[in-house]
Amino acid sequence: MPSTAGGIIREAVGSWPGVTVAPHRFGGVEYLYGKKEMGHVHGDRLADLPLPRRLHDEVVSSGRAQPHHVLPETGWVSVWMKGPEDAAGVIELFRLQYERYAKISSQSSV
Repeated sequence: MPSTAGGIIREAVGSWPGVTVAPHRFGGVEYLYGKKEMGHVHGDRLADLPLPRRLHDEVVSSGRAQPHHVLPETGWVSVWMKGPEDAAGVIELFRLQYERYAKISSQSSV
């Protein structure tokens, strides 16, 4: 079992059906559902996820994430991780993305 935040996230999120793991263009690792980026993780310290505004506002107001560290006016959020103990919260956010994208995918294939 991985002992770093990035490794724990990669093992969990990368195991979900339909998710692929690839290098991210700005460094780190990105997680894709089909061709859509669910988010990306920079090493063991930072995760960035694109969210619709309603969900963005919800996770920011609940303290689960912050507005994106570079583009705060967008729907992207950032989660700073201090250690492996913070991986679970990031995995929960990726799970929200996964369920949202899977639902959209299943609706478009009906």
